[in-house]
Amino acid sequence: MRLTLKQLAYFEYLAETGHFGRAAQEAGVTQPALSAQIAEMEGQLGIRLFERGRGSIRLTAEGAELRPRIQRILSEVEDLERAAMRGRDILEGRFRLGVIPTVAPYLLPYLLPLLKEAFPKLQLEVRESVTDTLLEEVSNGHLDALIAAEPLSASGIDHIPLFEDHFLLAVPTAEVPRIAPPVAHEAMALERLMLLEEGHCMRAQALALCSKVEPVAMQSFGATSLATLLHMVSHGLGVTLIPEIARETAERLPGVSALPFVAPSPSRTICLGWRTTNPRSEDLQSLSDCIRKAHRKAVGLEK
Repeated sequence: MRLTLKQLAYFEYLAETGHFGRAAQEAGVTQPALSAQIAEMEGQLGIRLFERGRGSIRLTAEGAELRPRIQRILSEVEDLERAAMRGRDILEGRFRLGVIPTVAPYLLPYLLPLLKEAFPKLQLEVRESVTDTLLEEVSNGHLDALIAAEPLSASGIDHIPLFEDHFLLAVPTAEVPRIAPPVAHEAMALERLMLLEEGHCMRAQALALCSKVEPVAMQSFGATSLATLLHMVSHGLGVTLIPEIARETAERLPGVSALPFVAPSPSRTICLGWRTTNPRSEDLQSLSDCIRKAHRKAVGLEK
């Protein structure tokens, strides 16, 4: 029995798309050619990898069990091919970057122009999602790196700190005199704290900050984005925690003020993470330098 990399790649295309025609298009082959390779792979393994129904294709239990191993093999082969490249410029070609939602809208407007100017041969692809999803996609080779907050606890992932992002409290401007900043960690205003939904790391960070005060304003509600929460603050419906990197965006909204906390100010550490086997060390170093510069611009420390 000899499985081929072509078969493994076709398996992943089909598992990703759930459709023979789209998988063949992604792979750049005809549908009969892809179908034949999948059938041969199933024959070699002696198991069914896909359930074939009317208009739908899904992994069998055996196929789903094999998929993470196949993804790791494909990602390691890709890393090997990149390591063998010679004479390539730094940050040249395709690079897939994941960014968490509480960083992406505030960092990317500064980062993307820097990368475009400094690395014109870079083909950057950006994926915005929560940390657990991005870690999984870096591990299986769907992403080259991710920007997220510590902790990044996943096997096979290395990371370096990029910058410290201090937290502020976004409040209705009319309430600033009553709150009297800087905001204490036990301030009554925190009882009206509105949270992001489950899965966002900032939800846990907000709840940790409010360990002395139970937020009761939105017990049955979780927003999917900081933008939603800030619009609710603008209409006087509560307060919310924001990272310093989002301050400029927050204070553009009518009736929103961002207040500092008493020292020591709560914060999160934003990191760049990648697979341990990723050979693009020079790319990652150059990317981290650009991210730090973009952050300084975002918080007004550099023009």
